[in-house]
Amino acid sequence: MTAPAGVGLPEPMPHDGGMPLPAPLALSVPQNLRGHYAGFASRFIAFVIDCVLSIAVFELALAAASFAASALTGTSIHFNRGYLWVVLAFFAWEFFYYAYSWTASGKTPGMMIVGVEVVGQDGSHVGTQRGLVRTLAFPLSFLLLGLGFLGILLGRDRRALHDVIAGTAVVYAWDAREARLRSLARERNGRRPESPPVIGPHP
Repeated sequence: MTAPAGVGLPEPMPHDGGMPLPAPLALSVPQNLRGHYAGFASRFIAFVIDCVLSIAVFELALAAASFAASALTGTSIHFNRGYLWVVLAFFAWEFFYYAYSWTASGKTPGMMIVGVEVVGQDGSHVGTQRGLVRTLAFPLSFLLLGLGFLGILLGRDRRALHDVIAGTAVVYAWDAREARLRSLARERNGRRPESPPVIGPHP
């Protein structure tokens, strides 16, 4: 069991032999906010917003395509989910919507509104590989009767199945910035400083 901060430490003595100076107070200041992982409610609200936005954009594009086809052919054409290519286009659009958002900035539009962000498990930027893996693994959490989302409710770091597979975590946006600063600091501390060149006397 460790002693409290400041207990058992000698008081600093001044150079002139006078009264001892008081020991500096230890300020209890949290160094980061990394432990604030995003909860289920925040992530669910962001997902609902993304569903509404992505489906609305797709429906608008489908309506524009129907209007253009009708104008070109002179007949009334209404594309809907009954067409195979429309279904394939919808899944392709959803994949692009999430994959681009996560790989580019770690945030979908819904996550920007709620204030959460996807980061690497070590706090670094998601990147292309982890963003694509997370997008591909995202449906698995739904296919397993929703069991893939239990980690958000029960896990200490609130990671869903697709987070575990991709090596990612969802935190509040300010936590993501703190985590990136610490990641950059670790990288700088891990680099050995180069020795300055030794300049000898000129001949």
